[in-house]
Amino acid sequence: MFKRNQLEEAIALVYEPGLTKSTSEIRTQLKRLLETDRSLGRNKRSSDPERANFAFYSVDTPGRGTENCFSEYEALALLTCLRLMRHGWPQARAVALLRRVRPGLEKHHARILKQDPATLFDQYLIRQRAKPGTLAVDNTDPVFLVIASGDQHGRSSTNSAAICWGQEELVPFVRTQGSAKPWTALELVNSIHDLSSALANIKPRRRGRVAKKGTERTLL
Repeated sequence: MFKRNQLEEAIALVYEPGLTKSTSEIRTQLKRLLETDRSLGRNKRSSDPERANFAFYSVDTPGRGTENCFSEYEALALLTCLRLMRHGWPQARAVALLRRVRPGLEKHHARILKQDPATLFDQYLIRQRAKPGTLAVDNTDPVFLVIASGDQHGRSSTNSAAICWGQEELVPFVRTQGSAKPWTALELVNSIHDLSSALANIKPRRRGRVAKKGTERTLL
């Protein structure tokens, strides 16, 4: 599990390559996403995954005096929400979508992290598998978050979404939505591994007040 500062810094590094630390804008966006998700609550007994799951939390509320900690998957969900918002998605709809796809995406996330990076990012294999008409990706075993808009102008509040393992699953899903619907696909494998690497290299910061030579100082 990871502390809030680790999430913020790791996500910033992947979302905006070249940053040395999280910016105030990214921290504010993440704070609002977390607040939106928490405010929606959840009902574990619901058959609707959007109501049964948080997008970014594992527990309903932390214990008193306990700092929120997050799983590696939940860091990915936050990063993915930022990517959707960069593509023009409203915050609330992005959070709702990540709630909806959590069961499938969380399973793929665990599987992807077990794959050998040397094979997954072998540039020779990637070039060998690239063919006319296929989507350009930077790994040998892509997984996509695919979203088909509600109508041809994307104006509906409802969207069909799926986690598709490879183009073999992506194409049939898009076809079932109808040719008039626009769709968006985010490839996730590179983000998963980049984020995992960033999280592994960021140390948690202590929070609270500690005594030092008869005075108090705050550790941020």
